Amino acid sequence: MSKAIIKTEKGNMTVEFFEQDAPKAVANFKKLANEGFYDGVTFHRVIPDFMVQTGCPNSKDGATGMPGTGGPGYKIDCELDGENQYHDRGVLSMAHAGRNTGGSQFFICHSRTNTAHLDRNHTVFGKAVENVDLVDDIRQGDKILGIEIVED
Repeated sequence: MSKAIIKTEKGNMTVEFFEQDAPKAVANFKKLANEGFYDGVTFHRVIPDFMVQTGCPNSKDGATGMPGTGGPGYKIDCELDGENQYHDRGVLSMAHAGRNTGGSQFFICHSRTNTAHLDRNHTVFGKAVENVDLVDDIRQGDKILGIEIVED
């Protein structure tokens, strides 16, 4: 199972991917991470007891667009039929502006309490397996320093 180390100003979080459930979302995330797309993006949306959202290129220093409105220049389809399509603490899920409009933005859930309504509406593509508590420390404006993909 492949993993990623999301390196933030608050520390590093290791995530495992759900490649069988969301192969397109995982491949897209890996591609963007390997290209350095996520380097320097901020967590532009943080809602306590819900999630932290990132992945918008408009959140980088010097960007001119409104944070939360950018993407990679293309859209990917939602993948909602897999077994792991449940939002729980530490889950990585694709943000979108409607079905099949995801691209680079993703969020990490704080808990199951306020996220069950997202099940099978947003593509779950991984879950934090180390340092999941980091999600509680992230504040709006905190940066992703880089994402390292680790293939097993």
